Amino acid sequence: MDEVRPEASGAFLEPEEHVLSTLEADGSRRWLKPKLSKGTLLERRRIVAYVLIAIFTIVPFIKVGGKPFVLLDITARRFTIFGFTFLPTDTMLLAIFLVGVLLSVVLFTALFGRVWCGWACPQTVYMEFLFRPVERFFDGTVGRGGHKKNIPAWRQAAKYVVFFLLCVYLANTFLAYFIGVDRLSQWVTQSPLLHPVPFAVMAFVTFAMMVDFCYFREQMCLIACPYGRFQSVLLDQDSLIVAYDKNRGEPRGRMKKAKSDSLPVVGDCIDCKKCVTTCPTGIDIRQGLQMECINCTQCIDACNDVMKSIGRSPDLIRYSSQSRDEGLTTSLLRARTLIYPTLLLGIAAAFFTVFFMSKTFDAALLREPGNPHTLTEDGQVRNILKLKLTNRTDEPMDFEVQVENPANAVIELQEADLVVQPRETRTFHIGMIAPKDAFSVGRADSQIIVSNQNDVSRTLSLKLIGPYN
Repeated sequence: MDEVRPEASGAFLEPEEHVLSTLEADGSRRWLKPKLSKGTLLERRRIVAYVLIAIFTIVPFIKVGGKPFVLLDITARRFTIFGFTFLPTDTMLLAIFLVGVLLSVVLFTALFGRVWCGWACPQTVYMEFLFRPVERFFDGTVGRGGHKKNIPAWRQAAKYVVFFLLCVYLANTFLAYFIGVDRLSQWVTQSPLLHPVPFAVMAFVTFAMMVDFCYFREQMCLIACPYGRFQSVLLDQDSLIVAYDKNRGEPRGRMKKAKSDSLPVVGDCIDCKKCVTTCPTGIDIRQGLQMECINCTQCIDACNDVMKSIGRSPDLIRYSSQSRDEGLTTSLLRARTLIYPTLLLGIAAAFFTVFFMSKTFDAALLREPGNPHTLTEDGQVRNILKLKLTNRTDEPMDFEVQVENPANAVIELQEADLVVQPRETRTFHIGMIAPKDAFSVGRADSQIIVSNQNDVSRTLSLKLIGPYN
């Protein structure tokens, strides 16, 4: 007998109440207005958040040795970090740094789970401790959450005006990391017509932030950010997570009066759902570890408050690990937490070795495009070359060029002086004239010595092109 499919008989499976935490059963968006749950963890997160906001604002103003503490000048291709200036030619340092960052993320997640998302991520910090308090104030839902009806239009307008001013502040602060506070202060006091491109960048960043914090919100964590999906491979059984103690909480049920000498007929969870209504991503932590959980600990504060009010022990929802929930012993010392720090120490050693052994200048000899060689009036061969010099110091540098090979070759300089300013890269056009007998089958080996005023030198090699002999 053939199996009857539900769709053939006209019977379809009913969807869950919420297919996703931010999606209703009919496919429409579920707008979240989480209730604020006060508690010890919230106060700690608030302190961390405001310290991070202050650091984000102050860092562009800090200078070390007359240079910005952090300045990512993309147009000039100079990147100053912790007072040290890096150039685009520092590819080895960049590669080592990125590998170190990747390993640090893996190690941090293996130890502390998604603590970054709930405590330090800019999206969470600004959403929960800047924009959400403003929204609760103007909507009249301070501490209560939910959707309040009949909000006066002027309050809604005032809310978005404040949102806009906050986004302008954040956009300008963000821009200061790329242009510096000195130039930013000039642009702010000038007409946008004098600097249209930076003004357009600031306007775009402001618009993007308005879209993010007014509309996209928690979707940034659930859809756009890949870190939540990475956690499935970055976490292990001993990683720190926010977890619900099922052994203690189940079966759920409302409180029932019982004699003091009798056992409770239900678990400690009274199914008040406060852990759900306070969650900024709309999940039910009682369903276990979920990608949408950002470890913000609001459910812990909410549940602890309920447990205190009914006279039961706290930490029904707590920081835990999968091993602990299964009754196994947990340890910080395991293969991942030993191997990753060892690798990080090696990477740090490699980074500082390359950093402190870097030369005061870089030099490269390249061939000019076009005619590979020409003949002079006395029958010698001239090659037109490009000499690219990078000054890595904070002082101007004067260079000299000498020919080491081939014999009797001379250098023609189109510039009178080979001077390169601090942290600058310049390209000079030079000519190398060599006798015909130096060439064999149209090629000749050449070496030049480039030296600065401090007698630091570099030897550069290049194949000269000439006539076949």
